[in-house]
Formats: sequence, structure tokens, C-alpha cells
Amino acid sequence: MSSTFSREEKAAMRAAAAEVKAAKAGANLEAACLAAIAEMTGTDHELAETLHQLVTTHTSLGAKTWYGMPAYATSDGKVVVFFQSAAKFKVRYATIGFQPDANLDEGDLWPTSYAVTKLTAADQKKLVALLEKAVGES
Repeated sequence: MSSTFSREEKAAMRAAAAEVKAAKAGANLEAACLAAIAEMTGTDHELAETLHQLVTTHTSLGAKTWYGMPAYATSDGKVVVFFQSAAKFKVRYATIGFQPDANLDEGDLWPTSYAVTKLTAADQKKLVALLEKAVGES
């Protein structure tokens, strides 16, 4: 196993540093999120747009980027949910993930990320329930 970071990982770290700098400078974080979505193509683009619409419609989370990917945070900037495109890391599925500030705890074991290749109406309904639970709005 290599102990060096991949080109994609290095790019994500550079993006994270730039995001911190931009936030401190008062940048429009939602515009950055929408730009990240606009740069995606195909299924990644469709999935990210759908997640964006669901988050902004059903929660009070604010859009931003996190490691160059769309993310949604509390008013104090804590990321609750994020989208990771399949293309960015050259994998077969995108990921919708929840961070520790998501209120999804269920016993001693619960999922914090989901592989996604498509979001049907039923999937979207499940995702809305997760989003609402994650932010305590259910």
C-alpha cells in the first residue's frame, strides 16, 4: 500500500484549503456549491442536482463546498451531508455521506454514507427522511 496521496486526494486537499480561505473572505458559498455541481457531468450531475434540491427544500442547511464537492452545513458551518461524485475518484458509484453532526444515531451501529447510482422517487423519499432526521427537523 502506498503512503503517498493520489492526484485526486491532493486536489481535494487543495480545494479544502481554498474553501477555508474563501469563506473567511466572505465568498458566496452557495454559488461555489452550484458551480461544483455545474462542473459535473452525466449521472453525477443529475444526482448532485437532486440532492441539492432535496436539501434546500426540506432542511435549513446551507450549501457550500467541502473538499471541492457539494456539501450542506449548519448555520455555524458544520457539514452535515455531502455529495462525492463517482468521476472525481474514478469509482463506480457516487456517495451521499453524513458527518458526525448528523443526528442519525440508531443504537450502536448505523450507516453514515450511501453508494448511489440512481435516485428513484422512493429513494428520494427515504433520503428526505434521512435529511430531516439528520438536522432534527422530522
